[in-house]
Amino acid sequence: MVLDYNKKTKNDILNSLNGYEIVKKNTSNSPNMLIFGENLHVLKVLLTNFELKGKVDLIYIDPPFATNNNFTITNGRASTISNSKSGEIAYTDNLQGANFIEFIRERLILLRELLSEQGSIYLHIDYKIGHYVKIMMDEVFGIENFRNDITRIKSNPKNFNRIGYSNMKDLILFYSKSEKPIWNEPRQAYTEKDLEKLFPKTDKNGKRYTTVPLHAPGETQNGNSSKPFKGMKPPVGRHWRTDVETMEQWDAEGLIEWSSNGNPRKIIYAEEREGKRVQDIWELKDPQYLVYPTEKNAELLDLIIKTSSNEDSYVLDCFCGSGTTLKSAYLQKRKWIGIDQSEHAINATKEKLNSLSGDLFVPKCEYQFYEPLMREEK
Repeated sequence: MVLDYNKKTKNDILNSLNGYEIVKKNTSNSPNMLIFGENLHVLKVLLTNFELKGKVDLIYIDPPFATNNNFTITNGRASTISNSKSGEIAYTDNLQGANFIEFIRERLILLRELLSEQGSIYLHIDYKIGHYVKIMMDEVFGIENFRNDITRIKSNPKNFNRIGYSNMKDLILFYSKSEKPIWNEPRQAYTEKDLEKLFPKTDKNGKRYTTVPLHAPGETQNGNSSKPFKGMKPPVGRHWRTDVETMEQWDAEGLIEWSSNGNPRKIIYAEEREGKRVQDIWELKDPQYLVYPTEKNAELLDLIIKTSSNEDSYVLDCFCGSGTTLKSAYLQKRKWIGIDQSEHAINATKEKLNSLSGDLFVPKCEYQFYEPLMREEK
C-alpha cells in the first residue's frame, strides 16, 4: 500500500541538499557527535562528508506529532500547555496532513541509507497521525520489515471533554532494514500473578515450580531418544526429548516428577528462568517534571538500545530534544549521534550529558560538537 500525494522521488531526495556544511566547534576526537542544525541537511552531510552510509545500527526518533502547537519553556521548565503564550518557544509543530507525512518521509529515506543491514528504527508517534506514518514506513522500509506497533502507556487519561474515549497511549513503530536485525532478547521480571499462573506448584522448601512432559510428538527408530527410561518406552508416536543418560541424571538430582498416570515430567523452577518476554504494551511514563517538551522516559530508551544494538554500535537520534537517547546510548557503551535545530534542545542535551561527569562511576561524556557553517559567518 502507498500513500498517494505529491511527493519527491527517492533520487530527488538523495541527490539534493548539497552545499550545506557543518563546522566542528570543539577539539574532541570522540566518535560521539552532537550537531546543531536542520536534520534533513545534516543527514545528507553524514552520508556524504562523514561516510556513515550503512554504519548506524539503531535509530530512535520522536518527531513532531502534527499537533499544530508551539511547545515552550518557562522558568527552566517545559510547558505542557498547547499554544502557551508565555515562555520561549522550544519548537513549533505546525505541519499538517500530506506536508507532515512528506516531512517525515524525506528524513526516513536518508535515515534508511544510514542504517546498517542489521539496523533497526523506532519511530515514536501518536494515535492521530501514526496510522498514516505506518503506511508510509511500509513503503520506505518494506512491509516485510515491519516488526511491531508498540503501545506506550504515557500518562493519566487526557481529553476528558472531547467526544471519544480518553487517550493515555501513543505508539512506537519498529522496523528493521533486513530480516536479520540485531536482537538481544529483552526479558522482564515475573509478577506475582505470573508466578502463580506459570509456576503453580511449590516444593518442600517453598520454591515455585512447574513441570513439562519429557516426550514429544514423532517416533525415532534409532538413537537414545527411543530407549527405555526406568523400564518405560515413550508412548506410541512419540520420543524422549533428550537422551536417557541425561534423564537418569535429572532423576538422581530430584528434577523429575511422575504424573498421576505414571509419566515422567521435568521440574522447572521459577528461579531458573530469566523472566518473561517483553510484550508490545509498555507502561513507561514520561518524567513528571520536564526540562524540555515531550522529554521521554530513560527506561524506555534503555530497553530499546539494549535490545536493538550492541556495545560500540552507532545509535542516532535526529530529533534529539533533551538528549535522553544520547545519554542512554552512552551509559550502555554505544557510540551516538544527536541532531536538533532547537537551541533549547542543544542546551538541554549538553546539560544532561555534562551532568554525567558528576558520577564517580561514569567517565566524562566526550563528544564532537558541530554547528552549521552559516552560524559562524554571523
